[in-house]
Amino acid sequence: MSTKTILVIDDEPDIREIIRFALENANYAVLEAEYVEVARNIMKNTLPDLILLDWMLPGRSGLEFAQELKQNLKLKNIPIIMISAKSEELDRIRGLDKGQVDDYVTKPFSPSELVSRIKAVMRRTFQNEMDTVVEINGLKMDHSSHRVTVDGKQLDMAPVEYRLLHFFMTHQNRVFTRSQLLDHVWGEQIYLNDRTVDVHIRRLRKTLEVTNHDKLLQTVRNVGYRFSEQE
Repeated sequence: MSTKTILVIDDEPDIREIIRFALENANYAVLEAEYVEVARNIMKNTLPDLILLDWMLPGRSGLEFAQELKQNLKLKNIPIIMISAKSEELDRIRGLDKGQVDDYVTKPFSPSELVSRIKAVMRRTFQNEMDTVVEINGLKMDHSSHRVTVDGKQLDMAPVEYRLLHFFMTHQNRVFTRSQLLDHVWGEQIYLNDRTVDVHIRRLRKTLEVTNHDKLLQTVRNVGYRFSEQE
């Protein structure tokens, strides 16, 4: 089983140290960020399997950042556990009922309890991801294992091409402009231009060409691209 990665977002170094020690003893890989901007930069390159998020952060609240994550197509399925000194029932309800966080742990907390909560959320997430298998014309994407296969043989592709293919396969037969693809697949990297999409479309087609699935990725003249079995 591959090691799961957890991103800890907390501005208190002592708290992060306690959490890191507990998580590493439980065989999790740990990434750390003291505030939101650092977390954003980390997630541009590495997507964690779960986020531990402090309620009170410099600049903005953890709940606001959780809401931002849930509105991002690429990041919305990452489970979030909120950690805070706030113990009022109303605060827990605000986060849990809105679906912005998956669990809530109040300070001070037991490291062993925190690990147990993480395992419970991971189990629920894994069960949900078991249904995230998409297949079209023999091309199969299993998002829970991050694998793309054709007749059991794995197709290797770069992370951006994988995200692009996942978006297309979960939105079949719909036409998307380059700007829409930039928003949905690249998210906040707004300095990129439309040509970036064309470059990665070509790379993805090259990968799919091996199994003759490149024809599914269609150019719609003067509009953009779609993924479809239909001509």
